[in-house]
Amino acid sequence: MQKNNYAAVIVTLFFGFTSIFIALSFGAAPSKFIDVYHSLIGQGHDPFIERIIWQLRMPRTLLAFLAGSGLAIAGLILQTVTRNPLADPYLFGISSGASFGVVCFMTITGISAGISMSAAAFVGSLFTMLLLVFIAGRASRGQVETMLLAGVALSFLFSAFTSLLLYFSDPQAITAILFWTLGSFARAQWATLWLPALVILSCTAIMMGFRRQLNAMLLGDESAVTLGIPVQRFRLLMLILSSLITAVLVAMCGGIGFVGLMIPHIVRFFVSQGTPSGLMMTALAGGIFMVWVDVLSRILLTNQELPIGVITSAIGSIFFLSLLYFRKRES
Repeated sequence: MQKNNYAAVIVTLFFGFTSIFIALSFGAAPSKFIDVYHSLIGQGHDPFIERIIWQLRMPRTLLAFLAGSGLAIAGLILQTVTRNPLADPYLFGISSGASFGVVCFMTITGISAGISMSAAAFVGSLFTMLLLVFIAGRASRGQVETMLLAGVALSFLFSAFTSLLLYFSDPQAITAILFWTLGSFARAQWATLWLPALVILSCTAIMMGFRRQLNAMLLGDESAVTLGIPVQRFRLLMLILSSLITAVLVAMCGGIGFVGLMIPHIVRFFVSQGTPSGLMMTALAGGIFMVWVDVLSRILLTNQELPIGVITSAIGSIFFLSLLYFRKRES
């Protein structure tokens, strides 16, 4: 069984590389696959096409892959530590808190790039998580349900504060901020790509190291305590990891919802997510999904780019409603 899981990881990894290669040929200036291949191996004949592929499309596609992987891992963390299959960075208010932090930073300073935005997003998301932990309290009974309900309330609260800031902002700044909040990879650059890569790889490695504790959390708080796991501290650590991933991605890409909800559910149909192969499959599947969403955003409208968040919200809403319907039928 374990060999079959690793075989599935290898197939998914191959499909991931293929998806990235195909995505490099889509854009405002379509390129042939053979041109992309020659550019990647350093034998391109057209400097203009090489510049497009290496300076524009490659960092954008890699950022899309990292964003999908990170959001899928963040969703898996939340679903595991809360034992709620509907948990998602958006439903818990993490994304809204991060967006509020970034909008505050952009409104006050006028800066719309750099590590400072990621720091502002992390402060906003961490503040949201601390509020969730404070509201839920230390009692294990009903803590998870309270966190979920509080997360939904905080999501609406921070969205309202963000809208209020936009209302009093400069009209020219509003356009840029609104486009950013809808989600886009258009601002991807090689110079800033290292930050999400470092955060996502580090958090995934930490999650791999704590996979036994994560599996124990699925049994319930009481069972985890009997196995010697400090449930409150471990849950807080995992929530901070999820906040860090979400904050960096919100600062880089804007608001992208439902990925953390959909991908863990889809992967769960094929492999167990408590194993190393399951965790890798979740990250790879999230990256592949986001790469193709980015391709859709570039080709659906002629000479225009559809915001990423619009596509993921449309797909995620249908998935969410379908999930609720089938769960109702099962019960």
